[in-house]
This record gives sequence, C-alpha cells and structure tokens, in this order.
Amino acid sequence: MVDGTFDATSQILLRNSYSDGVYGFELLTRFTDLQGQTFWVDCGWVKAGASATTRPELPAIPTGQVSITGRLRLDSSLPQGSFFAIPQGSKTGLIAKANAQSGKSSENFYIDLLNGSEPALTPAVSAQLPELSDGPHMAYALQWLFFAGLIGYGRFLIRRDVLSRKEL
Repeated sequence: MVDGTFDATSQILLRNSYSDGVYGFELLTRFTDLQGQTFWVDCGWVKAGASATTRPELPAIPTGQVSITGRLRLDSSLPQGSFFAIPQGSKTGLIAKANAQSGKSSENFYIDLLNGSEPALTPAVSAQLPELSDGPHMAYALQWLFFAGLIGYGRFLIRRDVLSRKEL
C-alpha cells in the first residue's frame, strides 16, 4: 500500500490488450508517492472506442492524496549481461517506453493497481497475471537431452568410421 497523488495529465494507453475477446487498452497513469518517487500505475483495462480514431472512455482519476494497493512489477524480467546476449542498460522495457513517450523520468518499476482508498480506483478489469502452468517441461527437457545424445552418438560413429579407414 502506498499513499500519493495521480498525475491525470500523464496517461498512456497501451495497445493490443484483450479482455474476454474484446479489444482495448491498458491504462498507465503516473503516480507520485509521499517520498517524491514517481512511477507508473497500470490502472487496468479500458475498452476501445467505436473506431480506431475514437478515443476510449477513460475512468475518472481522483485528485488529491489517495492510497493504492497493487502488485509491484519490474520494468524487465529478462536477465541482462554479455552471458545472456542482452546488453546491459537495454531500453526495451515498458517503463523505458512510457518515459520516452511522456518525456518524463520515473522509477524502474510499475504497479498493477488492485484497489484504492476510493471506489473509483478499483479497476473494472485489473491487469492480468501471466498464466503459469504445469506443462510438459520435464518431457521437453528430456527430449532435448535425447537429441543431444543422438548427436554425440552420431559424431562417435563418424569418428570411428574415419579412424578405421585410416588404419587400412
């Protein structure tokens, strides 16, 4: 839970967001807490307008100090560094894009809004968590180990054949 104020003049709509098969946007709004930290808050899903040129109807953002509760999300969950072949300081994350679009800077995290001190703050459709499954991960890993073993065995057979020809 964090206390602070929303900046209703700094809002960004993120395209390609779906809820129950309906096209819409994720609404990001800048928030400044009482310690002066500025970060983005994902205020949930907003249904798209009637056409591509019609602006969607945005929920009213309260003015003044409010309390919000949400999930803390890092800008990028990918490991960085030369070992992972992802350059450090890469500007590909959501926050970097939002800051570039707004022309302002913020912290390197954002919050998925769950609810707030005012009823208007609770999003009708909150940001979705990624789906975690118990999929066939072990079978997939064993499959690739089997393929690697076949490659090793094939190289052994080729090497054995080359050495046996040299002996003749």
